[in-house]
Formats: sequence, C-alpha cells, structure tokens
Amino acid sequence: METRRQNNFMTRRREPKRFMLWLCIAASVFSFTVLLLAYIARKVSSDWRDVPLPTVFLASTGVILASSLTLHIANGAFRHERFTQYRLYLGTTLFLGTLFVVLQVLGWRELMLKGVYLQTTPSGSFLFVLSGLHLLHIVVGLIFLSIAFAEAMRRIPYVDAFVYSVNPPNLLKIKLFTLFWHFVDVLWLCLFLFLLYHHGV
Repeated sequence: METRRQNNFMTRRREPKRFMLWLCIAASVFSFTVLLLAYIARKVSSDWRDVPLPTVFLASTGVILASSLTLHIANGAFRHERFTQYRLYLGTTLFLGTLFVVLQVLGWRELMLKGVYLQTTPSGSFLFVLSGLHLLHIVVGLIFLSIAFAEAMRRIPYVDAFVYSVNPPNLLKIKLFTLFWHFVDVLWLCLFLFLLYHHGV
C-alpha cells in the first residue's frame, strides 16, 4: 500500500504553470543568495564604505507589507463571492504596488542627491543592484495584478463574476499571482532587514 502511494505521488500529473512558477521562485532565491554572499565577501575589502539606506525605504517596506494584507483580503472576498470587496482590495493592492515602485525610485533619487551612484562605491552599487533586481520582480507582479484587476472590472455583474470565479483556470491564475506577490513581498523584507543591518539609515 505504501509503495502504491509513493508511485502515485511520483506519477501524478503536475500543474505545469505552478511548477514553472516554483522554478522561477527557486531561481530568484538562488540569484539573490549569490548576490548577498558576494556582498558579504566584498564588504571585508579595505575600500568598503557603508552608504546609509534611503529613509524612504522604510516607507516602501510598510507599503509592500500592506499590499500583501490587502491581497490576502481580496482572495478571501473572492472565495466567499464578495466580488465588490474583491475588486476594491485588488485595486488597493495594485495601487500600493505602484506606490512601492514610486518610493523605490525616490530612494534612488535620495542616494544620487548624496552623490551615490551605481559606480561610486561598492556599497552603493550593491544597493542599486539588489533593490533594482527586486523592483523588476515587482513590475512583473504588477503586470499580472493589472490583468486580474482589468478582468474583475469587466465582470461587474454578479452572474458574470460568479461564472468567472468557478472556472478552474481562473482560480489557478489568481492563486499563482498571489503566491508570486507574497514571495516578492517576503523577498523585499529579507533584503531590507539585511541592508538595514549592514547600512543603517
């Protein structure tokens, strides 16, 4: 019996989109891990000079955490067929994600006003590269959020929204972009705490 269960587990059809997303997440974790290890190795050099984090990064961290909360509420509303609330909180998540991008750009501007550019110091270079690579993930997430929000707004009548909500491919789509969004939120929190420890504000 146990052998049969193991065989069923090994031969069971996997959802390819979910599998591809997990592969992408694993690749992202690997890339950032390599960058953080390179950061630690580079920091021991004699020419290292710490650059304080932009203060606006504190605000952007609060914004991105709030976006995970609003997306969680949106998912709960979707599952319980509260489609008006779903549209409201999904739109709020999209707004907060866009605000995060704006705040990150303002953080780069703050660095540049202090004379810190991509090639000024190793410390500044890592700040730009790490936050910039993460911002690329956020932009990808915003694209999927925008598509989901547009689809929700096209189905304002309850019957249309209900038919959409019981369609398995649509349910999978919402689960996948929610998983990705929570991942990039946690990723930023880890990066921010790492940089805060090493740089301060």
